[in-house]
Amino acid sequence: MLTLRDIVAELEKPGRDPRDDAPEVGMELKGAVRNVVDFGAFVDVGVHQDGLVYISKMADRFVGHPSEVVSVGDTVTVWVTGVDRARKKISLTMVEGRM
Repeated sequence: MLTLRDIVAELEKPGRDPRDDAPEVGMELKGAVRNVVDFGAFVDVGVHQDGLVYISKMADRFVGHPSEVVSVGDTVTVWVTGVDRARKKISLTMVEGRM
């Protein structure tokens, strides 16, 4: 019978973090807004690096500042538009179908 200690020990082993796998382009994810800046918002999508939604990919309308659409702590649905593994960058959109 597995104990909580056994499960934690397994999860702590190298390579066992399910977040190690980068998301694929087109993938739909839910995430938490971690930071809002003038040019967009950083969203925690469950991998080691937050993804970035540029202001131009936040809505189907003109957005003057990202704070018009999101706030820190909001849960949002995003789609992956690009993954640069070498630079550890994930590009996201909040507009379905806008890749």
